[in-house]
Amino acid sequence: MRLCSSLASGVAAAVVALASGAVGTPAVADSGAHQGPGCAPADSADFPVDTRIHAGPAAYRAGGGHRSWTIDLTNTTGDTCDDVHPVLVLVDGKRTLRARQIRLEFHDGTRWRPVAFEKTDRDEKIGVFGEGSDGTDANGGSGDFEGFTVGPGRTVTVKARLAFTADARPDHVVASAALVQRRGDDGDWVGESNDYPFDIVTGGSSRLPSATNQLAETGPDALLGLGATAGALLFVGGALVVGSRRIRATGR
Repeated sequence: MRLCSSLASGVAAAVVALASGAVGTPAVADSGAHQGPGCAPADSADFPVDTRIHAGPAAYRAGGGHRSWTIDLTNTTGDTCDDVHPVLVLVDGKRTLRARQIRLEFHDGTRWRPVAFEKTDRDEKIGVFGEGSDGTDANGGSGDFEGFTVGPGRTVTVKARLAFTADARPDHVVASAALVQRRGDDGDWVGESNDYPFDIVTGGSSRLPSATNQLAETGPDALLGLGATAGALLFVGGALVVGSRRIRATGR
Protein backbone atom coordinates (compact mmCIF):
# COMPACT_ATOMS: atom_id res chain seq x y z
CA MET A 1 0.00 0.00 0.00
CA ARG A 2 1.37 3.36 -1.00
CA LEU A 3 0.31 6.04 1.47
CA CYS A 4 0.45 9.76 0.73
CA SER A 5 2.35 11.59 3.47
CA SER A 6 -0.62 13.86 4.25
CA LEU A 7 -2.50 10.90 5.70
CA ALA A 8 -2.05 9.63 9.20
CA SER A 9 -1.44 5.99 9.95
CA GLY A 10 -2.69 3.80 12.75
CA VAL A 11 -6.23 5.21 12.61
CA ALA A 12 -9.65 3.78 13.37
CA ALA A 13 -10.03 0.29 11.97
CA ALA A 14 -12.89 -0.54 9.62
CA VAL A 15 -13.72 -3.11 7.03
CA VAL A 16 -16.27 -3.06 4.23
CA ALA A 17 -17.06 -5.93 1.88
CA LEU A 18 -16.49 -5.01 -1.76
CA ALA A 19 -16.88 -8.13 -3.82
CA SER A 20 -18.16 -10.86 -1.56
CA GLY A 21 -19.76 -11.54 1.77
CA ALA A 22 -16.40 -11.12 3.43
CA VAL A 23 -17.51 -8.75 6.17
CA GLY A 24 -17.15 -10.32 9.57
CA THR A 25 -14.77 -13.02 8.36
CA PRO A 26 -11.36 -12.62 10.01
CA ALA A 27 -8.53 -11.93 7.63
CA VAL A 28 -5.03 -10.55 7.85
CA ALA A 29 -3.50 -8.20 5.32
CA ASP A 30 -0.21 -9.22 3.82
CA SER A 31 2.29 -7.36 1.69
CA GLY A 32 1.26 -8.96 -1.58
CA ALA A 33 2.66 -7.52 -4.77
CA HIS A 34 0.81 -4.81 -6.66
CA GLN A 35 -0.88 -5.98 -9.80
CA GLY A 36 -0.91 -3.67 -12.80
CA PRO A 37 0.33 -0.09 -13.11
CA GLY A 38 -0.79 2.55 -10.67
CA CYS A 39 -1.23 6.29 -11.15
CA ALA A 40 0.17 7.43 -7.78
CA PRO A 41 3.93 8.13 -7.95
CA ALA A 42 5.65 6.46 -5.02
CA ASP A 43 7.72 9.56 -4.29
CA SER A 44 4.86 12.07 -4.41
CA ALA A 45 3.05 13.49 -1.39
CA ASP A 46 0.21 14.76 -3.58
CA PHE A 47 -2.88 12.81 -4.50
CA PRO A 48 -3.09 12.12 -8.23
CA VAL A 49 -6.89 12.47 -8.36
CA ASP A 50 -8.43 15.75 -7.26
CA THR A 51 -11.71 14.84 -5.57
CA ARG A 52 -14.62 17.16 -4.86
CA ILE A 53 -18.13 16.65 -3.54
CA HIS A 54 -20.42 19.41 -4.76
CA ALA A 55 -24.07 20.38 -5.20
CA GLY A 56 -25.07 18.52 -2.05
CA PRO A 57 -28.39 19.21 -0.30
CA ALA A 58 -28.11 20.91 3.09
CA ALA A 59 -30.67 18.60 4.71
CA TYR A 60 -32.30 15.20 4.32
CA ARG A 61 -35.63 14.24 5.85
CA ALA A 62 -35.65 10.85 7.56
CA GLY A 63 -37.95 8.60 5.57
CA GLY A 64 -37.87 10.95 2.59
CA GLY A 65 -36.81 10.20 -0.96
CA HIS A 66 -33.31 10.18 -2.35
CA ARG A 67 -31.58 13.52 -2.86
CA SER A 68 -28.86 13.87 -5.47
CA TRP A 69 -25.29 15.19 -5.53
CA THR A 70 -22.09 14.45 -7.40
CA ILE A 71 -18.40 13.70 -6.88
CA ASP A 72 -15.89 14.99 -9.42
CA LEU A 73 -12.78 12.84 -9.95
CA THR A 74 -10.08 14.80 -11.80
CA ASN A 75 -6.89 13.01 -12.84
CA THR A 76 -4.03 15.47 -12.48
CA THR A 77 -1.41 13.12 -13.91
CA GLY A 78 -0.32 11.97 -17.34
CA ASP A 79 -1.29 8.36 -16.58
CA THR A 80 -4.66 6.65 -16.60
CA CYS A 81 -6.15 5.92 -13.19
CA ASP A 82 -8.35 2.83 -13.45
CA ASP A 83 -10.17 0.59 -10.97
CA VAL A 84 -10.82 3.64 -8.76
CA HIS A 85 -13.35 3.21 -5.96
CA PRO A 86 -14.73 6.13 -3.93
CA VAL A 87 -15.16 5.35 -0.23
CA LEU A 88 -17.72 7.53 1.55
CA VAL A 89 -17.20 8.23 5.25
CA LEU A 90 -20.08 9.59 7.36
CA VAL A 91 -19.48 11.01 10.84
CA ASP A 92 -22.54 12.09 12.82
CA GLY A 93 -22.35 14.40 15.82
CA LYS A 94 -24.65 12.46 18.12
CA ARG A 95 -23.30 9.05 17.09
CA THR A 96 -26.87 7.77 16.72
CA LEU A 97 -26.83 7.08 12.97
CA ARG A 98 -26.82 3.38 12.15
CA ALA A 99 -25.35 1.88 8.99
CA ARG A 100 -28.62 0.21 8.06
CA GLN A 101 -30.36 3.61 8.05
CA ILE A 102 -28.23 4.90 5.17
CA ARG A 103 -29.57 4.50 1.64
CA LEU A 104 -26.88 5.45 -0.86
CA GLU A 105 -26.68 4.64 -4.55
CA PHE A 106 -24.20 5.69 -7.22
CA HIS A 107 -24.41 5.63 -11.02
CA ASP A 108 -21.68 3.70 -12.78
CA GLY A 109 -22.46 5.28 -16.16
CA THR A 110 -24.98 2.60 -17.03
CA ARG A 111 -27.06 1.84 -13.95
CA TRP A 112 -27.62 2.74 -10.32
CA ARG A 113 -25.85 0.58 -7.76
CA PRO A 114 -26.45 0.42 -3.99
CA VAL A 115 -23.68 1.02 -1.47
CA ALA A 116 -23.54 -1.07 1.71
CA PHE A 117 -22.30 0.65 4.87
CA GLU A 118 -20.48 -0.70 7.89
CA LYS A 119 -19.88 0.84 11.31
CA THR A 120 -16.34 1.08 12.61
CA ASP A 121 -15.33 0.82 16.24
CA ARG A 122 -15.07 4.63 16.24
CA ASP A 123 -18.64 5.05 15.00
CA GLU A 124 -17.77 6.17 11.49
CA LYS A 125 -20.05 4.76 8.80
CA ILE A 126 -18.06 3.69 5.73
CA GLY A 127 -19.40 2.65 2.33
CA VAL A 128 -17.45 1.56 -0.74
CA PHE A 129 -18.67 2.42 -4.22
CA GLY A 130 -18.45 -1.18 -5.29
CA GLU A 131 -21.30 -3.60 -4.89
CA GLY A 132 -24.34 -3.63 -2.68
CA SER A 133 -24.89 -5.74 0.39
CA ASP A 134 -26.77 -8.34 -1.66
CA GLY A 135 -24.15 -8.53 -4.42
CA THR A 136 -26.41 -6.91 -7.02
CA ASP A 137 -26.86 -3.50 -8.52
CA ALA A 138 -29.85 -1.26 -7.83
CA ASN A 139 -31.75 -2.83 -10.73
CA GLY A 140 -31.15 -6.41 -9.65
CA GLY A 141 -28.34 -7.08 -12.14
CA SER A 142 -24.80 -8.28 -11.67
CA GLY A 143 -22.87 -6.77 -8.78
CA ASP A 144 -19.56 -6.84 -10.64
CA PHE A 145 -18.00 -3.35 -10.73
CA GLU A 146 -14.40 -2.75 -11.66
CA GLY A 147 -14.22 0.85 -10.51
CA PHE A 148 -14.04 4.08 -12.44
CA THR A 149 -11.42 4.86 -15.08
CA VAL A 150 -10.16 8.44 -15.25
CA GLY A 151 -7.97 9.31 -18.22
CA PRO A 152 -4.98 11.67 -18.04
CA GLY A 153 -6.17 15.20 -17.35
CA ARG A 154 -9.80 14.11 -17.51
CA THR A 155 -12.68 14.49 -15.05
CA VAL A 156 -15.29 11.84 -14.28
CA THR A 157 -18.42 13.06 -12.53
CA VAL A 158 -20.01 10.36 -10.38
CA LYS A 159 -23.71 10.78 -9.65
CA ALA A 160 -24.88 9.78 -6.18
CA ARG A 161 -28.23 9.83 -4.40
CA LEU A 162 -28.67 9.59 -0.67
CA ALA A 163 -31.58 8.99 1.69
CA PHE A 164 -32.16 7.89 5.27
CA THR A 165 -34.76 5.53 6.71
CA ALA A 166 -37.69 6.85 8.71
CA ASP A 167 -36.19 5.79 12.03
CA ALA A 168 -33.04 7.90 11.60
CA ARG A 169 -32.78 10.53 14.35
CA PRO A 170 -32.15 14.26 13.84
CA ASP A 171 -28.42 14.80 13.60
CA HIS A 172 -25.62 16.78 11.98
CA VAL A 173 -23.44 14.71 9.66
CA VAL A 174 -20.20 15.34 7.82
CA ALA A 175 -19.53 13.26 4.71
CA SER A 176 -16.22 12.98 2.91
CA ALA A 177 -14.74 10.65 0.34
CA ALA A 178 -11.47 8.85 -0.16
CA LEU A 179 -10.44 7.30 -3.46
CA VAL A 180 -8.71 3.95 -3.62
CA GLN A 181 -7.17 2.48 -6.74
CA ARG A 182 -7.45 -1.25 -6.42
CA ARG A 183 -4.37 -3.21 -7.48
CA GLY A 184 -4.91 -6.92 -7.07
CA ASP A 185 -5.22 -7.63 -3.34
CA ASP A 186 -3.73 -4.26 -2.47
CA GLY A 187 -4.49 -0.67 -3.34
CA ASP A 188 -3.29 2.91 -3.39
CA TRP A 189 -4.96 5.87 -1.73
CA VAL A 190 -5.24 8.26 -4.69
CA GLY A 191 -7.65 10.99 -3.62
CA GLU A 192 -9.35 12.78 -0.74
CA SER A 193 -12.38 15.07 -0.95
CA ASN A 194 -13.61 18.15 0.82
CA ASP A 195 -16.03 17.79 3.74
CA TYR A 196 -19.76 17.89 2.97
CA PRO A 197 -21.84 18.82 6.04
CA PHE A 198 -25.60 18.29 6.17
CA ASP A 199 -28.44 17.69 8.61
CA ILE A 200 -30.87 14.82 9.03
CA VAL A 201 -34.26 16.26 10.00
CA THR A 202 -37.53 14.66 11.02
CA GLY A 203 -41.20 15.62 10.92
CA GLY A 204 -42.83 18.68 9.43
CA SER A 205 -43.81 19.41 5.87
CA SER A 206 -41.63 22.43 5.21
CA ARG A 207 -39.54 22.44 2.06
CA LEU A 208 -35.97 21.25 2.47
CA PRO A 209 -33.08 23.45 1.31
CA SER A 210 -32.11 22.48 -2.24
CA ALA A 211 -28.33 22.62 -1.96
CA THR A 212 -25.42 24.09 -0.09
CA ASN A 213 -22.25 25.62 -1.44
CA GLN A 214 -20.67 25.89 1.98
CA LEU A 215 -18.87 22.58 2.00
CA ALA A 216 -15.42 23.48 3.26
CA GLU A 217 -15.57 24.89 6.80
CA THR A 218 -18.33 24.72 9.38
CA GLY A 219 -16.44 26.36 12.23
CA PRO A 220 -13.71 25.38 14.68
CA ASP A 221 -15.87 22.73 16.28
CA ALA A 222 -16.88 21.13 13.00
CA LEU A 223 -16.97 17.37 12.83
CA LEU A 224 -14.10 15.79 11.01
CA GLY A 225 -15.08 13.50 8.20
CA LEU A 226 -12.37 11.69 6.29
CA GLY A 227 -9.71 13.47 8.35
CA ALA A 228 -10.80 11.45 11.36
CA THR A 229 -10.33 8.16 9.55
CA ALA A 230 -7.36 8.81 7.27
CA GLY A 231 -5.05 5.83 6.95
CA ALA A 232 -3.87 3.03 4.73
CA LEU A 233 -6.43 1.18 2.63
CA LEU A 234 -5.88 -2.33 1.39
CA PHE A 235 -7.94 -4.85 -0.53
CA VAL A 236 -7.81 -8.27 1.06
CA GLY A 237 -9.80 -11.23 -0.15
CA GLY A 238 -12.23 -8.96 -1.97
CA ALA A 239 -12.68 -6.61 0.99
CA LEU A 240 -11.48 -3.10 1.62
CA VAL A 241 -9.40 -2.75 4.76
CA VAL A 242 -8.64 0.47 6.58
CA GLY A 243 -5.30 0.20 8.32
CA SER A 244 -2.73 -2.55 8.14
CA ARG A 245 -5.08 -5.31 9.23
CA ARG A 246 -8.59 -6.59 8.71
CA ILE A 247 -10.63 -5.14 11.51
CA ARG A 248 -13.68 -6.35 13.32
CA ALA A 249 -16.81 -4.71 11.98
CA THR A 250 -19.05 -3.68 14.86
CA GLY A 251 -22.30 -4.35 13.08
CA ARG A 252 -25.06 -2.25 11.63
